[in-house]
Amino acid sequence: MVHQYEPAIHFQNVSYSVDGMQILTEITGSFPEGKITTLVGPSGARKSTLLKLCNGLRSPSSGEIFIKNKNIDTYQPVELRRLVGIALQSAPMVNGSVLDNLNLPLELQGKKLAKQEGEELLNDVGLAPDYLDRNIKDLSGGQRQKVSIARTLVNRPQILLLDEITSSLDRTSTQEIQELIVKINEKYGVTFIWITHNLQQALTVGNYTWVMMEGELVETGESELLKSPTNERVNHFVKGEEE
Repeated sequence: MVHQYEPAIHFQNVSYSVDGMQILTEITGSFPEGKITTLVGPSGARKSTLLKLCNGLRSPSSGEIFIKNKNIDTYQPVELRRLVGIALQSAPMVNGSVLDNLNLPLELQGKKLAKQEGEELLNDVGLAPDYLDRNIKDLSGGQRQKVSIARTLVNRPQILLLDEITSSLDRTSTQEIQELIVKINEKYGVTFIWITHNLQQALTVGNYTWVMMEGELVETGESELLKSPTNERVNHFVKGEEE
């Protein structure tokens, strides 16, 4: 069960609303440390909003969020972003080389990425050292996503948030990214929270799964729960996705 593990992030009765409109309602649950938790649910489940609460891009209207057993409010923003990285579906890039893009997180701190560090990061994501000098425009979607993941690793985050990072990739690239995430998880013990609309991916890659619907956390547990959900709404959702 999930409670055997230390929580990397814990939500306690967290709600979030904007202009009186309820977005997330009374969410309580933990993301186990050092594990891959997949976050699934139909469109409009507010999964991306929940992810933004995990690194302070949004703040809860009520309830508390704990990261590494410390209230999220006790972290300085810069400290929090180093601890909790995020990679998005669109993988926004700046014009220039792969090295220029990898250097971005350090540029904000007035530092520069050493070439050797850049090569090590590329190695971590399965790209050859000579990619450092390539123009970002010459890379495929899958390669850009790998650079995006490498860039999130620059600050050596302990927790990585992934928002639909394979949804626009072909099957081969998707497979490569999945294997890459598992490798990083095993090599560095990074905790992953991965939003995916692909239930097979959630089952294959996830150790644990959160199922969200209409801003509520409906069911959590080991990812096998997707094979035989106990919750009727989740059961209906899973069957509908498989048809």
